[in-house]
Amino acid sequence: MNKPAPRGPAHRLDAHQHYWRVARGDYRWLRADDAVLAPIHRDFAPADLAPLRAPHGIDATVLVQAADSAEETEFLLDLAAGEPSVAGVVGWVELSRERSIGTLERWAARRVFRGVRPMLQDLPARDWIEHGPHPAVLAALPRLGLCFDALVKPWHLASLRRFVERHPALPVVIDHAAKPLLAQGWPAGWAEAWQREMAALAAHPQVSCKFSGLLTEAAPLATVAEGIATVRPVWDTLLECFGPQRLMWGSDWPVLTLAAPYERWVAVSEALIGDLSPAEQQAVWRDSAARFYGIAR
Repeated sequence: MNKPAPRGPAHRLDAHQHYWRVARGDYRWLRADDAVLAPIHRDFAPADLAPLRAPHGIDATVLVQAADSAEETEFLLDLAAGEPSVAGVVGWVELSRERSIGTLERWAARRVFRGVRPMLQDLPARDWIEHGPHPAVLAALPRLGLCFDALVKPWHLASLRRFVERHPALPVVIDHAAKPLLAQGWPAGWAEAWQREMAALAAHPQVSCKFSGLLTEAAPLATVAEGIATVRPVWDTLLECFGPQRLMWGSDWPVLTLAAPYERWVAVSEALIGDLSPAEQQAVWRDSAARFYGIAR
C-alpha cells in the first residue's frame, strides 16, 4: 500500500521547467501552424507557474533552455536574476565551436548558470554527440563546474553511452528518461532495448536521470490512476537502475500541459515516489537535483 506523500510546504525542487516569450522568435520547434502545439504557443512566465507549484511545496526550479540560441540563454539568465524561485539555469551553447568556451566562462560567473543542453533529439545525426562537440568545449564544462543535460530519445542511448564512457568527469542527466515510447504500449518491443541501455548508462556514476516528461509520451490519459498505471513500469526501471539518489523529479511545464494539468502529474508522482522512505522521497523531490546542479538549500 502506498505511504502518504508529504503535502504542503516540503521544499521540493522542480528539476525541469521552461519559460519563454514567443515574440523573441528563436523557438523554431514551437510553430504557430502546428495544431498540437497551439495550446502552448504563447508566453509563459514565473507568474504563470507560481500558483501551480506553491500548493505542492515546490519552492525552487531549474529553468531549462527551449531554443538553440545563446540569446535565449541570456534571456533566461536575465529572467532568473529577478526571480528568486529559479535556482538554476541550463542553457544552450554551440558545443562544436571552440570560441564557445569564452561564452561559458562568462556565464559561469553567474552562479545561477548550472549547465548546458544541446537539443540532441532534433539533430539529423543520431550519433552527433559522439563526434559533433569540440573536445575543448567539453573539457571546459567540468572545469567550470557545469553539467550536461541529455535531451535524447531511445535511439540515441547507445551513442550517449559511448559519449559518457569517454567523458567520465562530466556530470550527465538524461532528460525525461529518454522519452520512452509509452504511446506504443509497454509490450510493443521498444522496452527491452530501452531498459538495457538505461541500465548501461546507470552503471556510470556520473549519470543521473529526470523523472519528468512522461505523460506527454503516453496515449491520452484522463485520470491519475491511468497515469500511475502507465508510468509505473518506467518508474520501477528507473528506480532499479539509478536509485533515489540519482533520480530527480521535474514537471516539464508548460510542455506537460499538452497531456495533463500540472496537479495531475504531481499526483501521479506522489503516488509512486510515496512508496519510498522519507529520506528517499526527499532525494527524488529535491536532494538529487540540488546535488547534481550544485544548488544550495
